[in-house]
Amino acid sequence: MLFKPTIWIKNVLCIDRDFLTEHGIDALILDLDNTLSLHGAPAAEQGIPEWLDKMRELGVPMMVVSNNTAKRVAPLAAKLGLDYTANGAKPLTPGINRALKKLGTDRKRTAVVGDQIFTDVLGGNLAGMPTILVEPFMLEKNVFFRMKRKAENLVFRRENR
Repeated sequence: MLFKPTIWIKNVLCIDRDFLTEHGIDALILDLDNTLSLHGAPAAEQGIPEWLDKMRELGVPMMVVSNNTAKRVAPLAAKLGLDYTANGAKPLTPGINRALKKLGTDRKRTAVVGDQIFTDVLGGNLAGMPTILVEPFMLEKNVFFRMKRKAENLVFRRENR
């Protein structure tokens, strides 16, 4: 099913060496908002910089693909020491495919990680890649996002794994 993640976890901090080995994952394509930081925040959430350092120590290639603009993505990606693709157009696959090419990793061993089913999960599944759904750090308050989260529950109920 296109809307179902391969794996569902609380947040990226749950990803460690054992997790990567167990799931055959060598590289990560990461969403930004509500995956690494609060939506629109200028800094990463607590624990994210340290987690990124651990992933780097393990030799895990990583890159951000965000639907947001470069004006939003570039400063935070630079703070985190990550390359990025802005205006990723997820769930369409060109942004994900550009990142995959830049990383030079195997599609089947590179996971797309994000908090949204209709962008991150659908985009990764359309690209033929493993997908990891994380819980958003904070639910967005605007009407568009609240409606989108309700619609997500129609296709994948997070509480029913």
